[in-house]
Amino acid sequence: MQYKSETPLEDLILPVSYVERAKALCAEGMRKILAIAGAPGSGKSTVARLLQQALPDCSVLVPMDGFHLANKELERLGRKERKGAPDTFDVKGYFALLQRLRNQKHDEVIYAPEFDRTIEEAIAGSIPVFPETELIITEGNYLCLTQGDWQNLVELFDEKWFVMAPQQERQQRLINRHCYFGRTPKEAKTWVEQTDEPNARLIENNRTEVELVIEWMDVSKRSWVKRYGGVEKNIYL
Repeated sequence: MQYKSETPLEDLILPVSYVERAKALCAEGMRKILAIAGAPGSGKSTVARLLQQALPDCSVLVPMDGFHLANKELERLGRKERKGAPDTFDVKGYFALLQRLRNQKHDEVIYAPEFDRTIEEAIAGSIPVFPETELIITEGNYLCLTQGDWQNLVELFDEKWFVMAPQQERQQRLINRHCYFGRTPKEAKTWVEQTDEPNARLIENNRTEVELVIEWMDVSKRSWVKRYGGVEKNIYL
């Protein structure tokens, strides 16, 4: 499922090194789970989608956003105005799904939920995961968070990537997204400042160690910086 607000993929490709790194996980012949985390607006969803597109025969994308609590429940809890914060997700449900995916039976199809931004709700049973799929790519804000029940996720991941982008660029992407779905520019800016940005600081200041950091330095020039093993290399897409 793809929505109009998402970054178009037609003119974007991932550096071969990223694809090969993920492909190596597939080559081991066992179910692997790759986590791609980052702050709101960092580009993690785009990285995850591009990666799955590059490895269509051995991977499936299962986003964390499918575990948003329903708006009705957020209203009951008094958290709707903070939607997107760590306590507005069913983290234990997400953990349970990842456990099932790690231990999937050979004759079992597992269905995962997916978040639909057009209605701002998760839809159950949207993503079928077949037992022969070797690589689960999962992405979301809090996959590497070292607080609360989120910190228990790390044991289920075979590898963790973290996507970063300049603050101004992240915020502008978020404002554009909120405006697309009906907020005024003023409302969008307020939401970013009061909800998205506090979440971003929490994520970036409280994350576990990861195997790969991807810095999206200049989206207009398709410029990335790869940092791994102490080596930095500029890559222009």
